[in-house]
Amino acid sequence: MPELNFLATYQNATKRDYVARVTAFDKAACATAARQWGADYWDGARQYGYGGYHYDGRWRPIADAIARHYKLQAGDRVLDVGCGKAFLLYELTQAVPGLEVEGIDLSAYAIAHAKPEVQSHLQIGNATSLPFADHSVDLVLSLNTLHNLEIFDLATAVKEINRVGKKNKWICVESFRDEKQKVNLLYWQLTCLSFFTPTAWAYLLKEWGYDGDYGFIFFD
Repeated sequence: MPELNFLATYQNATKRDYVARVTAFDKAACATAARQWGADYWDGARQYGYGGYHYDGRWRPIADAIARHYKLQAGDRVLDVGCGKAFLLYELTQAVPGLEVEGIDLSAYAIAHAKPEVQSHLQIGNATSLPFADHSVDLVLSLNTLHNLEIFDLATAVKEINRVGKKNKWICVESFRDEKQKVNLLYWQLTCLSFFTPTAWAYLLKEWGYDGDYGFIFFD
């Protein structure tokens, strides 16, 4: 289970005021709204989530890196668990013409406002019950999603990803390496229910039989 980080450039492009997240707004009310996964979370004010999640091309370098690393080819099938508006899936189809993509997300709003070119390949659903056959997907991705589950659902979701994937899988979750990063994560997060150190994440993934790759988002 190698640790891989495809999101460093994406993460470093975002500037965050961690203290303001808990002093300028009612953090509990904002988090409650965010966990509805609706318009507030995706396209509302910044205190509720993304502050407007619009296509801007920033996912293309990430798609290129993923395609190179996993040697994706036309005809390969890629599933994004927690695909949101599916910008990454769209960019993967541009990086590898002929790629077959699938996306699943809990948010009906995200699916309804997804990238039109791949919208027909998306469905509303839960990571704990993936509607795909065993070992039917060449690459399963899950970015910044699984930490939003409680640990019992998290275990089920990891096992589901392992079940539907053939060989290649990559899970990326929020984590912390020191006390500063832990405090920043707790200040900034709105939806996270499971947060662990990288060592603890690796332990849990192994305990649940996961045999793919993983990566982390840190809040510096």
